[in-house]
Amino acid sequence: MLILPAIDLLDGRVVRLTQGKRDQVTIYSDDPVAVALRWKQAGATWLHVVDLNGAFEGTYKNLPLAEQIIQQAGLSVELSGGIRSRETLSRCLSAGASRIVLGTKACEDPVFVQEAADRYGPKIAVAIDARDGQVVSRGWTSSTALSPKRLARSVVMLGVELLICTDVSRDGMLQGPNLELLTEILGIGNLHVIASGGISATRDLEALKALEPQGLIGAIVGKALYEGAIDLKEAIQAGSQIPFPVVLLFC
Repeated sequence: MLILPAIDLLDGRVVRLTQGKRDQVTIYSDDPVAVALRWKQAGATWLHVVDLNGAFEGTYKNLPLAEQIIQQAGLSVELSGGIRSRETLSRCLSAGASRIVLGTKACEDPVFVQEAADRYGPKIAVAIDARDGQVVSRGWTSSTALSPKRLARSVVMLGVELLICTDVSRDGMLQGPNLELLTEILGIGNLHVIASGGISATRDLEALKALEPQGLIGAIVGKALYEGAIDLKEAIQAGSQIPFPVVLLFC
């Protein structure tokens, strides 16, 4: 199971939000590149980099900074947040992103998702961001009429093979991942899932690892790393005790 440290960017800083709320922000660093290098030194091979300005405002404002992270860290990086146009998608890939995560566009524009999946294949993932059984979009500020399972089924039919599944109510809360939601999404079949939201301790990673046979291939860890609740080296060791070959498809 792959462990992806999260680097959430807001106004050029590394932050964490509580349940995605912009007014509940904790600043961890003014130097995102230094944070990326820290996670690299601890053994990370992938980073999950989110432009929170982009998620709220609709355009990937922090792309130059994300590009610096990609170039200087030399790791595989997936970019998320505000990627809502073909131009932005192309710019993110040109910046060196290994994978692009579509969120709002997946809820609103299936043609865009299908075109992206057809053109870029495994470089495209879709975010399934859910609160109380409903998918949320636009920086988690807007509710949709979609259930997580319905959205997951629809994007898989469009050719998407990887989903990033987050229970928004648990994000930044250190209360453990929503295993029920993950199991529901994995039950659709013919897809791979990366878990996000609520991971607080090594025991949570062990619980997620038990879902590997069903298609779970990774976990995004954020606040627990920044608060010191999880040591990244130990997390990577816990995730790789029994290597799962499907991860190689995305490396």
